[in-house]
Amino acid sequence: MSTTSRRPLSSVLPTLLALLAAALFAAVPTASARTEAVPTATLTEVTGFGANPSNLQMYLYVPDNVTAHPAVVVAVHYCTGSGPAMYNGTEWAQLADTYGFVVIYPSVTRSSKCFDVSSPQALKRGGGSDPVGIKSMIDWTVNTYSADTGRIYATGISSGAMMTNVLLGDYPDVFAAGAAFSGVPFGCFATTDGSEWNSACSGGTVTHTPQQWGDLVRAAYPGYTGTRPRMQVWHGTEDDVLRYPNFGEEIKQWTNVLGVGQTPAATDSPVSGWTRTRYGATGDRAPVEAISLQGVGHNLYSWGMADRALTFFGLNTGGPAPEPQPQPGACKVTATTNAWNTGLTASVTVTNTGTTTVTGWKLAFTLPAGQTITNGWGATYTPSSGAVTATNATYNGTLAPNASVSIGYQANHSGNSAVPGGFTLNGATCTSS
Repeated sequence: MSTTSRRPLSSVLPTLLALLAAALFAAVPTASARTEAVPTATLTEVTGFGANPSNLQMYLYVPDNVTAHPAVVVAVHYCTGSGPAMYNGTEWAQLADTYGFVVIYPSVTRSSKCFDVSSPQALKRGGGSDPVGIKSMIDWTVNTYSADTGRIYATGISSGAMMTNVLLGDYPDVFAAGAAFSGVPFGCFATTDGSEWNSACSGGTVTHTPQQWGDLVRAAYPGYTGTRPRMQVWHGTEDDVLRYPNFGEEIKQWTNVLGVGQTPAATDSPVSGWTRTRYGATGDRAPVEAISLQGVGHNLYSWGMADRALTFFGLNTGGPAPEPQPQPGACKVTATTNAWNTGLTASVTVTNTGTTTVTGWKLAFTLPAGQTITNGWGATYTPSSGAVTATNATYNGTLAPNASVSIGYQANHSGNSAVPGGFTLNGATCTSS
């Protein structure tokens, strides 16, 4: 095993991370496998973890405060990416620090750096290829850390989102839930000629009935009658790589697999420009949850979305926390904007309405589509668009009960100058006005 220090990025733009990937691979040399636990608070490559027919690499992140019998999240990268790039470009490791779970980052070694979601071997339980290697990584982690086999989850971006669909189909007895960001249904990318790419599926022209989509999943593990994992899917309406119709086909598939109706039990807009539908139940852990992002392209993932997936998984309702956090409803946010032409300024006031002092705060919110922060004051803002996190400055990091802090930023806009929404303070939902 070998290690590398974590160096978080402020965004997860695949074009940037693709440049990082080669350097990160060079910085993490391969060493012989050992059977003991890996060092904590650092990304570690594990070798010799079990059956691995497609020669994947396994990277593991274990927080200092890993819980007894921890949950496991498998975070799967996009084409041209890598395990280290996924580690650096998403907040899964930071969330692991907060909640004590373990993160596995599978990494492709084939030249395309895309996961196999198309071959007959990949679309069958135990059939070979990438899913078998990922299952071996999970088994190694469960055995090494006595992980909770009832709390194993998969998530991914693009190719990783497609693999999330495949993993939940191949191994329904392993995963409790998945979250797929810009993916396609299980079996949609299937090919028989050895090609990794299916243009009909990527173009959104592969359509089936819900029953047909469900049958594809059920055929991956014939005879299985146990509980099926819940699924959360995300897609941008302007996705030009894996076209938007795939979003509706995923909903068809997983509502059928989970035996719930295709009429939403609840529909809302948690963030301006987002439409969230829930199927089979109305709460945070519905059998199927789908989030459509109006006007957003393929690279929809932004900082803060993983925390929403964590809510769907049910993993951010407990566990150790590195700093005091207000309870839901114990914070209030007032936001206003002053706009002109293609620009605006925003003023945001946060009040701690709870009874506990907050020491060190992060205010998360989502900007309306088309807005990009150009500069700010009172906090550090990352990234500059989408789901943004404002982190306190050195002089205003403490919020006593009933105390307030005012921050602000300047932004460009493309016509929508509305205030941001979806405010949370250290992960707790705030009321807003």
